[in-house]
Amino acid sequence: MKKITNLLLKNGYSIVKLKKVRTGHFICKVLVNEINGKFILEIAFDQKNIVKDLLNKKGFYINKILKKITFLSKSVNNSQLNILFKKNKIQLNKIEKILFCSVVPKTFSIINKFLSKKVKLKCYEVKKLNLKSLIKIKVDYKQVGSDRITNAISLMNNKNNFIILDFGTATTFDVLIKNTYYGGIIAPGVRLSLNTLSDKATLIPKIDLKKINKVIGNNTISAVRSGFFWGYAGLIDNIINLIKKETRKSFKVIITGGFSNLFKNSIKTKASHNQDITIKGLIKISKLIK
Repeated sequence: MKKITNLLLKNGYSIVKLKKVRTGHFICKVLVNEINGKFILEIAFDQKNIVKDLLNKKGFYINKILKKITFLSKSVNNSQLNILFKKNKIQLNKIEKILFCSVVPKTFSIINKFLSKKVKLKCYEVKKLNLKSLIKIKVDYKQVGSDRITNAISLMNNKNNFIILDFGTATTFDVLIKNTYYGGIIAPGVRLSLNTLSDKATLIPKIDLKKINKVIGNNTISAVRSGFFWGYAGLIDNIINLIKKETRKSFKVIITGGFSNLFKNSIKTKASHNQDITIKGLIKISKLIK
């Protein structure tokens, strides 16, 4: 046990309490997260469960996402789910807990029924659990999306104040002050806005957004790209500055979600990129499931 503890500390992990370690077999969880209309099936290890050859030269796995499976939520059905599980060799008998973070009730219902039947375990949705022991919320709990609550919980027990910027179907800003969730801002999503513009304006084609250096476009595509890229970069910086001004607080900014890679180095605000913030929040929440 002492050898394991020293190994953890050597690799930069802080230890509050280390329970008896089981090795030689897998302990895993299936966590489902909805991003940009797609369900991301994330298989992760619990922070306190160290698995498979802990003491080998390659080290060990803590909070490691083993695999992400992406598919369009609008096309989810039992047949597709069966194919996905078989194709990705997901061992259903290894699953101990199932926790969903979903803002699409219809799709959640389909996956919930599928997994409940296959795994014979109860499937939990984040907001159906009592989260009061994990976070203080200063707004109407029912009005906050599961993804936003989960992101905030991932940053609990931290001395800093946070603004969490998440590029999903909507672009959201969530404010966390002294481990208390104070609410936030919901702006139109980047992809949703792009698609709406091309759908409503016949002469504007669908485009892929990418980083650009020039502001003035010399054709329709470059002009649209400029409007969205610089428009959203300005929106992000302005909203963050307004939050700081209104609260009179300093914040660390965390950026995540679909377009976070595009904007992380293109805004004036200093921000840390974290694509796993939701899964880490789900791991914390999963400890409530006994």
